[in-house]
Amino acid sequence: MTEAYIVAAARTAGGRKGGRLSGWHPADLAAQVLNALLDRAQAPADAIEDVIMGCVGQVGEQAANIARNAVLASRLPESVPGTSVDRQCGSSQQAIHFAAQAVMSGAMDIVIAAGVESMTRVPMGLSIALPKKSGFGTYMSPAIVARYPNVEFSQFTGAEMMARKYGISKDELDAYALRSHQRAIAATKEGLFAEEIVPVRVRRAIAQADQTANTAPVEEADELHTQDEGIRFDVSLEGIRGVKLLAEDGRLTAATSSQICDGAAGVLIANERGLKRLGVAPLARIHHMTVIGHDPVIMLEAPLPATQIALKKAGMKIEDIDLFEVNEAFASVPLAWLQYTGADLERLNVHGGAIALGHPLGASGAKLMTTLVHALKNRGKRYGLQTMCEGGGLANVTIVERL
Repeated sequence: MTEAYIVAAARTAGGRKGGRLSGWHPADLAAQVLNALLDRAQAPADAIEDVIMGCVGQVGEQAANIARNAVLASRLPESVPGTSVDRQCGSSQQAIHFAAQAVMSGAMDIVIAAGVESMTRVPMGLSIALPKKSGFGTYMSPAIVARYPNVEFSQFTGAEMMARKYGISKDELDAYALRSHQRAIAATKEGLFAEEIVPVRVRRAIAQADQTANTAPVEEADELHTQDEGIRFDVSLEGIRGVKLLAEDGRLTAATSSQICDGAAGVLIANERGLKRLGVAPLARIHHMTVIGHDPVIMLEAPLPATQIALKKAGMKIEDIDLFEVNEAFASVPLAWLQYTGADLERLNVHGGAIALGHPLGASGAKLMTTLVHALKNRGKRYGLQTMCEGGGLANVTIVERL
């Protein structure tokens, strides 16, 4: 079978809500990553056969096929198509799967998989709340309500359910959040993110757009954004412990949850013919891909059985994997995953995760893959596994081999 190779992987540094990336239109921000991938792969712009882009909030500035709009905002020619994917938080990881499947089939040779989310400019849940507020209904159909009576699908409820089901205490959640920041701080100070980050100009939104304006007014600084803005360099366990609970009888807080984040990321994927055309050596090979559906009520548990299924299909054991990237939507997810899989904590999210670095929803899949591939390279390791929980009770798993 034809193989799928990762030729280049890049991401923006994460921006806080209302922070250093808040002035970027998401199409323009994503375009910066597309341009960077061309440069890093030394690829002719017309060699790209498709752009598959994950995005969760496909409304407002992220509506009308954000993938195509990012292409039009980039150096890519008009002849390059683009399509947008919504598998919730796994959207750009699924984009990677679709791109890999395209080149493995031989239908295409060189494809970019990417993701973008401006959680400042398109707040989380806007695509659900806005139509409902305007009288255009909700995704909860009568048949779904009949199947799940008296249930409100909620990631926050699911995160608390995970903590209770796996017996994870608030102290354990707090300690994990501290670890995420400590690892991100260490990686930043050691320059371990430098190779993967695409420097972009600092642009801050200075006002909300009115209904007649195309974009919000911005303030652009003569400065590049090169460091993840969410990392708290003064973090302490005492500070984390003091944050208010999300639910009165719960265990999770904002400090043990992923940060709202603006960002974009992408991966250039090619088969053997594509590699020959580009004349470059790949960073990694996509070894295996799995996606499953699971209980939509607890919602965030799917990565646990998905990992087990992926390893079985790949003929591997958990011990065969050198590094893991498990999205830190909430601290209860990676902690439950560790308990379920028996994986080594020291191999998990070695440069920190979304609790410290941010979770730009539809961009997070490509973001995690970018970090995983570079971490494997920097540490001289062979196999990496990435997985993440996704709205609706879904999970993708991707296993890569560094080359």
